[in-house]
Order: sequence, then C-alpha cells, then structure tokens
Amino acid sequence: MGTQLYERGVLFNVNYEELVVSRPEVVLRIHEDYVRAGAQLIETNTFGANRVRLARHGLDDRVRELNVAAVHLARKAAGERAWVGGAIGPTGLVFAGFTDEERERVRSAFREQAEALAEGGADAILLETMRQPEEIELAIEGVRLALGKSLPLIAQVSVDEGLTMADGTPIAVMGARLKALECDVIGINCSDGPQVVLAAAELLLPLGLPVSAVPNAGLPRRVDDRFIYVSTPEYFGVFARRLCKIGVRMIGGCCGTTPDHVRRIAAAARMEGSAAASSAVSEAVSELGGPMWAGTASDADAALEDLAVDSASSAAVPLAPAANITMVPRDRKSPLAAKIGKKFVISVEVNPPQGLDPSGALRAARMLIDGGVDVINIADGARAQARMSNLALAVRLKEQGIEPLLHVCGRDRNLLGQVAHLLGAHELGIRNLVIITGDPPKIGDFPDATAVYDLDSIGILRLVSRLNKGIDPGGKPLGAATSFFCATGAEPAALNYPRELERLRQKKRAGAELVMTQPVYDPAVLDRFLADIAPLGLPVLIGILPLASHRNAEFLHNEVPGMQIPADVRARMKSAGSGPDARREGVRIAREMLLSVRERVAGAYVMPPLGRYEMALEVIDGIVDARVTAS
Repeated sequence: MGTQLYERGVLFNVNYEELVVSRPEVVLRIHEDYVRAGAQLIETNTFGANRVRLARHGLDDRVRELNVAAVHLARKAAGERAWVGGAIGPTGLVFAGFTDEERERVRSAFREQAEALAEGGADAILLETMRQPEEIELAIEGVRLALGKSLPLIAQVSVDEGLTMADGTPIAVMGARLKALECDVIGINCSDGPQVVLAAAELLLPLGLPVSAVPNAGLPRRVDDRFIYVSTPEYFGVFARRLCKIGVRMIGGCCGTTPDHVRRIAAAARMEGSAAASSAVSEAVSELGGPMWAGTASDADAALEDLAVDSASSAAVPLAPAANITMVPRDRKSPLAAKIGKKFVISVEVNPPQGLDPSGALRAARMLIDGGVDVINIADGARAQARMSNLALAVRLKEQGIEPLLHVCGRDRNLLGQVAHLLGAHELGIRNLVIITGDPPKIGDFPDATAVYDLDSIGILRLVSRLNKGIDPGGKPLGAATSFFCATGAEPAALNYPRELERLRQKKRAGAELVMTQPVYDPAVLDRFLADIAPLGLPVLIGILPLASHRNAEFLHNEVPGMQIPADVRARMKSAGSGPDARREGVRIAREMLLSVRERVAGAYVMPPLGRYEMALEVIDGIVDARVTAS
C-alpha cells in the first residue's frame, strides 16, 4: 500500500493512514486494482494506525475513526470477491529495557486498534512486519483481550538473511512461540525478498499450522528520490509455485509488489492447486545469503544527491590547501595507497559483530592477512543492521598490525557528526576510507530509524578532500591536513548505467582515488565498465563474491540491485548441486573471473558469503603475488 500510494503521487510528507479519510478514492483504487489482479484477501491501509505511531502526527485521538474507515474502504473494493484483513504493524519502538507500564501502553494500543478493525467489519486480524518477539507477543495479547477468538489471527514476522528476529531468535523458535500463543496462521512477510521468505516458511511448516509467506520485491534501491524494487512479477510467479508446492497456504506480496506481482501469484496458485506437499528443510540458510553489504559498497543503491544537504560544497570554501599546509601525496597516505599500481591488491570484507564480542572478526582478519590479503575492509552498518562501530573494529585491527579499510556512510551522521567521526578516525590512525551513501533503514532491523543523509557519497568525498587540504567544512584552517586515502563504490551492472558513470565522474572530481565495484560475474559487463571509465584514470578493485549455491545465485540475480549473473553461471551452480560441491564450483567461477581480468585491474575486493572467509583464500590462492599495472 505504501509504495503504491507513493507511485501514485502521494509524497512522504503526509500520514498514509489518514488518507482513508482525506483521499479515500486513491486508497480505494489501489484496493480495487489488487482485487482485479486476483487477490483473495486485501489488507486495510492501517499498518501504522495504532495510537503510538499516530501520535507522531498528532492523530492519536483518531484511532477508531481511521481504522473503521479503512475497513469500510477495503470492504467496498473486496465486495464478494475477497476477504478483508485488518492490518496491524509495529509501533516503531525498541523494547529493550521497557517497564511494565510501557508494555501495558503498547498492549493497550494494539487492543484499541483491534477493536476498531473488528468494529469496521474485518474478516481477520493480520499482524505484520514484526521484528521484535516481545512486540508481536504484546500485539497478540492486545488482540485477544479485545476480541478473544472471534476473528482469525494471522501473525507474521519479518526476519533477516540469517532467518532470525532482531534479537537473534531463530524463525523456528519464534514460530513455536506463536503456535503456543494459539495464532491461527503463522508466517513471514517483508524480509529480504522471496528467497529468504521461502527458506523461513520451510522452517515453519513442520509446526503444523497454516503458514503465510508474503515477501517484498527484493532489496530496494533508491534512485532519484524513489525506492525501486528489482524482483519482477515473473520471478514472483516462480516462487509462488515453489511456495504452493511445499504447502504454504497464504501467499502474497509486501513492499514494492504491484498488481502484476499478485496476478502472477494468483496464476501460480491456480496452476498448482491447493495440494500441500511435504518438504524437507532445504539447504541451510547459509547457502542462500547474499553479501552482507549488498547495496552498501555501491552508493548508487541510495543515490540521494537530490536530497542531500551538501554543506561541504559551499562556494565559500577555498579549494587550495590552507596556508602553510602541505598535502600528503597519495602513495604516502597509507601502505594500501603505496601498493596500488605496484602489486595486485587484495581486500576482504570482515564486518563488526552484532553484539559485544569482536574476537571472531579479529580471528578471521588474522587468518586472511596470514593468507596473503593486504587490507581488511569493514562495512558501516551494512544492510542497516545495528552493529558495533566499525571504527572500534578498525582500531582493534590496527593494534594487531592489520591494515583496515573503513567504510564511511552518510545515513547515520549529520554534517557535524561526520566531521567528528572523520577527525576522530584520523587521530586513531585510520587512513583508508570507502565513502558510500549507505543502505536505507527500511531494509534493516529498525525500519523506523531516522535516516540523516546530510551528505551523500559525493558530499562526503568533498568533505574529506577539504580535510586533506587542512580545511574544515566552514573554511576554517585545521592547523594540519588529514591524509585519508579515499575509495568509492560503483555498479558495473547498474540499472541506470549512464547515471552510474556520471556519478563516478562526480566522485572523481570530489576526491575519489580508487574504485571498488559491486560483484561482477560477466566479463563483458566489466569490459564495458573499464573501457568507459578509463579516461578517469582511477584504479579499480573488482568486486568478487564467490557463489555458495544455485539458490544464492538466483537470489543475487533476481533480488539484489545492480547484480547480473549470466545464465551459464547460474546453470553451472545448478549442476553443482548443493553443499561443499556447490561452494567449490562457486570458488572456481570466482577464480575464473578474477584471472580473466587481473591484468586490467589494480586488485580485488572479495566478499565471502556469510562469513565463509576460507572461500576468500581459496579464490585468491596463487593470485596474490601477481604484479600488474593499475588501470
């Protein structure tokens, strides 16, 4: 509903739930389009119509009015052709450390909304996109207090690529808790697209309750102030058939899915019928995962320059270094900078932990360095997940004599915070940076978190360039110059390729000194990219992500923006089967790609799938000593 309203011209500066009263005709048309496409159950436009969320818009005294009106609109569109599900989404609160009084406030908010939805005439109550176990349990309690068991209760959670809730609870454990709470249907919605939802559904089916699966249309990317979802209706049809075959009883579409997606789902349901097939749990989820940074190392995934307040580009800021300041030449900025063009450089991504213990990441980094890797790069809140500061891990690596490459994104820090972060990093000895815009919070554990984006990647590059001249954003001398070596991301297979090239030209002008690409599997795609950027004179580290399985390949090709995996590569992964054989084939494919281009690039940026760092060493085995000339 939200993405459809936006597509039809309703901007984010209004409350979408209130539109059932102020612009009911728009909401009604959306409902009608989905009913015509074959939807048998439509959700009310009440995702955020609980008292807690409405209070942010000064609408908390209109809970009953908005929920009742929303049901009436959906009922009008549904007629006799579809049922109406009263949608209840999360409050947006973080429940850690909540008092009993605060929990009661949330429980009462859910109870109030459920009462209004039932009064309006909803056929069922549908809880959705719940990431915190405590919140969905409070929602269930609130619904039961309001309605008892007079309406069916569909309880849907959203999980990450590891099939866990925000606090790490596995989906199977969460499903068992929902069953114990006597939900009528349990399921998964939103998440990271069809593959993750399919894998999660397989783990819920053994619990014996009807299961729902309502994925979003893959990972969103932001282009020209719009979210674009890349999973096509055809791809959704394929997964709908798979879901039918394993016995899922309710299949739908979440964020980014259009009436065309639902039309494909309806066709798949008709084709497969209602027969439920038993299914063994498929390949371990580790066979599924895409890169943890998907969309992060390439800032085109959040191309927000039209929205960014680029304070660092003020015409008042002098471009020349501050008086008596000597700028540091590139090859003297860091050991990594000195190697570029003289050695085939290998960088491997190791991310900070989601908890307090960095020991696993430190062990992995040491293993990689001992195996011939030159530098460890560390993402900055990859996939909009709550993790330990990457600066903390970078400092720990330096203490062990390991050179870090620090990602810096624009999502979480305003201009002042960004300056403080960069100056602090320099004081702590960090010299290598990857400048990116950052994943939108929507795709992470806390979708209601505020995205800042004072500066996009180009703005941050300009800021760092000025710091390297001894000047702060306001034009004041710093007393000395920083010596940051700046890399940036690029997508050789970007959907809007001309725009990607233009942004890369802007990044070069802003101060980028190295390009790190998103994973590439097609030599023709890389050939085109290298030829087109040759005039920029920027060295390139090619992105290498060894595939873990055929499902992994299909996920990346169909659900991750900017990723293109040729049909012959996907066919090879399918023939390889699963488990160790598939991983070995994935390594072979990655090595072939790397060997085919190593004479034309400065090095490789290897992203081991889901922490399988040994695969990175297998990919680079025998390659790390190659001497090449930088592009």
